[in-house]
Amino acid sequence: MKKIEVVAAIIVHDELILCAQRNESKLKYISNKFEFPGGKIEKGETKREALKRELVEELNIEPNIKDIYLSVVHQYPDFELTMHSFLCHVDSMNVTLNEHISCQWLKKEELTKLDWAAADLPIVQKLMNND
Repeated sequence: MKKIEVVAAIIVHDELILCAQRNESKLKYISNKFEFPGGKIEKGETKREALKRELVEELNIEPNIKDIYLSVVHQYPDFELTMHSFLCHVDSMNVTLNEHISCQWLKKEELTKLDWAAADLPIVQKLMNND
């Protein structure tokens, strides 16, 4: 089974959290699902370096990356995903969607109204249960 290690950003602005919707995918179980933006860690990168690079590529932003929030290991049908999420703060809600088809800024108690990728659900649950 293929194993993939990625980073993800929980991007916060004035208590609102950025939720990004994935594009159509050949993998139906993640197609058009919402996620915390991020991506694969490339060889030689630290987790923070990978996250910074991915956020510039995907959203044209450079947030203040805080501490690791939660690491999730999730078994999808075709691969095992290890995702390290970080709390990040931004001064503006201006983002450019270079890879996602839409985004929403939501309060943490509104997060469950979206159709999330399965690996992101433990992060959603932790955000909703913690202050």
